[in-house]
Amino acid sequence: MKLPPGPKIPFWLLSLQFETNPFSYLDAISQRYGDIVTIMSGSTPIVYISNPSGIKEIFTNNKEILARGELNQDFALITGNQGVLQLDGLIHKNRRKLLMQAFHGARMQACGRGICELTEKIMNKQVIGKPFVAYSVIEDITFQVGIERVIGLQEGERYDKIKYLFASLLKLDRQSLIVKIFNKVFGEKDLGRWSPQGYLLHLRRELFQLLSTEVEERRQQLDFSRTDILGDLIFACDETGEKLSNEEVRDLLLSPIFAAVDASGTAISWSLYWIHRLRDVREKLLKELDSLGENPDPISIVTLPYLSAVCNEVLRIYPTQLFTFPRLVESTIEIMGYELHPGTIVLGNIYATHQREYLYPNPKEFQPERFLEKQFSPYEFLPFGGGSRMCIGANFALFEMKLILATILSRYQLELVNRRPERSKFTGLICSPASGVKMVMRNHRQDQEESQSLVSGLV
Repeated sequence: MKLPPGPKIPFWLLSLQFETNPFSYLDAISQRYGDIVTIMSGSTPIVYISNPSGIKEIFTNNKEILARGELNQDFALITGNQGVLQLDGLIHKNRRKLLMQAFHGARMQACGRGICELTEKIMNKQVIGKPFVAYSVIEDITFQVGIERVIGLQEGERYDKIKYLFASLLKLDRQSLIVKIFNKVFGEKDLGRWSPQGYLLHLRRELFQLLSTEVEERRQQLDFSRTDILGDLIFACDETGEKLSNEEVRDLLLSPIFAAVDASGTAISWSLYWIHRLRDVREKLLKELDSLGENPDPISIVTLPYLSAVCNEVLRIYPTQLFTFPRLVESTIEIMGYELHPGTIVLGNIYATHQREYLYPNPKEFQPERFLEKQFSPYEFLPFGGGSRMCIGANFALFEMKLILATILSRYQLELVNRRPERSKFTGLICSPASGVKMVMRNHRQDQEESQSLVSGLV
């Protein structure tokens, strides 16, 4: 039985076409070849599936299809060899459970007020009438939230250094594919800090050393009152009942911070773009937010139906990852009428699933109402992936996204600098706004409302 159809163009050329215009490329591939497509990487078939029933099978079949950590080894350079992405089986299950403690329940809710206050503090630094890049401002917020939630640091020299190193590594990861290919061909060797690979390794060593020092000092303090992820991991036991090593703890800290900053920052930036591009959406959101009164409880904010629908619609069009993490076919299996043999790699095509016309009529249009009218299955709407490799911080990402957006919209009157449609730029796993979303603050909403009330009183 043949593999699913797919283009015969060399993999490197397909990669360049994809990076040039990722959404147009994926639309064209789906239109031509359907909802299951094969792309050859050398002699290895990579099968992309956008059919919900096919995605359900790769998420739930743990016998013939395995989500092996070795398939994510490319990320190990910046997430460590013992990060959650690189682990398998019982070890992976144990570490996911440990990490997810900080992203659920009362502990997550307890930091809600702090997220709102931090957002207001950073937004107040913006000068009225002076343009700013939304992504850069949001990144400042998500960095502080992420580092505090994961490591427990809020300020100081070590916090500043860790933030700088994370930001520098993210910047390198966002380089274009052409630059990455050039670096791989001409700069693969470590020739010191002035070579691309040498600079990357230098940043990595600096970051890993700082995190190792923080882990060692925290282990010596034995402070049981801390509620960050580092505190959980220091006192945690592995699947055999043994304490985790300092190196294991260090590596487990990396992925949650990268995800908290990059995925959340990108999603919030796209949200600001759509909300301020579509006047009706903004007005509906403001009406819903204003109904809560002054200084609403964070839990009241995150349960708002229209705000939730807007966030979901952003994540439908721009999922936090375009594809699920790869799975490996271990024994011959039939999916959607095709026989896949051992060695085949399968991925869910999240973007194409979210563009299916029968699920999402007029999929290119921003329509939050679709999430008020219908509840989608986890195989139809999967912005954070799914199965055993679903993003551990998915719930917290939505929680943070809603609170930051609610604070900005409630407190500030912003406008887009450009009315032209925002282009997307592929950066690793995510498609971010190419310009970062350029905005300008026109006023503080409270000041504007007070001014209007005063004028009304004088009439």
